[in-house]
Parts: sequence; structure tokens; C-alpha cells
Amino acid sequence: MTKFTLKTYRPSAETEKPHFYILNKGMNSGKPLKQPCPNCFILIAPTEEAKEQLYWLCFGLWRAKSFHYYLKGSVIPFITKNDLKQGILNGFEQANSDIPIFKKSVKALQLLEEQEKVYKLNLKLIDDARRVVFYRYISKKRYS
Repeated sequence: MTKFTLKTYRPSAETEKPHFYILNKGMNSGKPLKQPCPNCFILIAPTEEAKEQLYWLCFGLWRAKSFHYYLKGSVIPFITKNDLKQGILNGFEQANSDIPIFKKSVKALQLLEEQEKVYKLNLKLIDDARRVVFYRYISKKRYS
């Protein structure tokens, strides 16, 4: 089992060890992040490989809404550090029970994430094209 440390993120406490951030407030609690935000935990892994494995495990658990079970609070839902750690450990246990299927699932998640980025970029380009088309229409009317 991979050991990891989960702490509350503080901007003053930077680390050089492999790490990523996990959102702890709102309905996206448990979402792994590359960059920190005010309401997050930091997960510190012993190696870069362990960090990647834990990142994609958290990503899969978040996408499957596995952390919703642990949410507390009525107005702004949040997840506690101990509950998050328990959810990750449970997911890690399941992942280690069938490693080939876990690796295959991670590959599929990575491919889907890449595809989503491409679609978002295409949608942005389409939106920009719409803006340009309408801008051209307005500028023709203005200068005609």
C-alpha cells in the first residue's frame, strides 16, 4: 500500500515532494487539482509514480461521485480530512485488488480528459467564429 500524507493547504507551507491538491468544499469536494485554491487539502506522495496513481484514483472517485457519501454541512457541503483519507484508502484497496482493470480504467479516464479538452477548445473556436461573423456584420453596417 502506498503511504501518503494529507494536510490542509497553507500557502506558506510549500513542499518539494510530489503532490497535488484536493478540493474540500462544495459539491465538487474530492476533485483533484493541479493548482491550489483556498479550500483544499494537499496530498503528498512519496514518489512521482505514487502521486500519479493517487491523482487518477481521486479523479475517478470524484467523477463517480464516491465522495458525496462523506459530505457534511447543510449550506456549503464539505468533506473532512479523515473522511477524504478513508475514501481514498477504500478506493486504493479496490484498485489494488485488480490492478490491470484499474490501469485500464485510468487510461480510459486520461483519454476522455484529452478528448474533453479538444471539444472545449473546438467550442471556444466556434464561439470566437460566431463573434467574428457578427462583428463583421456590424462593422459593414457602421462603415457603409
